[in-house]
Amino acid sequence: MRRNHPLRAVRLIVSEVLSALERDFAALYSPIGRPSIPPEKLLRAMLLQAFYSIRSERLLMERLEYDLLFRWFVGIGVDDAAWDHSVFSKNRDRLLEGDIAAKFLAAVLAQPKVKKLLSTDHFSVDGTLIEAWASMKSVKSKDGSGEPPVEGGGRNAEADFHGHKRSNDTHASTTDPDAKLYRKGQGKEAKLCFMGHA
Repeated sequence: MRRNHPLRAVRLIVSEVLSALERDFAALYSPIGRPSIPPEKLLRAMLLQAFYSIRSERLLMERLEYDLLFRWFVGIGVDDAAWDHSVFSKNRDRLLEGDIAAKFLAAVLAQPKVKKLLSTDHFSVDGTLIEAWASMKSVKSKDGSGEPPVEGGGRNAEADFHGHKRSNDTHASTTDPDAKLYRKGQGKEAKLCFMGHA
């Protein structure tokens, strides 16, 4: 790894914070029973999941299996096996319930080197529209009136929707009533979708 890689500086800051939280870790984990994932390594892995936008524990553990950068940052040896994703999830939940993760994040954000990087600007991150499996032909008026003109016959007849106003207040899908009409932007066509916000 190159000398100026940003994770080098992050790892130093994280190590300082983790050493200050040793008492909290000791209170959370019992010395009796099977050995668990060390909380320090767990928190480091959670940081990587956030930094690299890894969407699941399963994918994170897969990445930890083969990525030497991840192994170095977390503190896992080259020959050590990565954890099972279900064990990782259970241990992560324990840290979240014990407020250790919140203390860790607050301590990292309080570091002078990190404070310089923070901003008071607010922004929102919008997710995506998840397209429903319902056809646009299933969108009918809620009161049963104003059916669009249908050309041809048969079970799946052609329909001309051009010029017909449809909204979520007045129309709904007959095959997937939970799906709503959304458009991605000005001038884009409306589709039956579900919102996925972050």
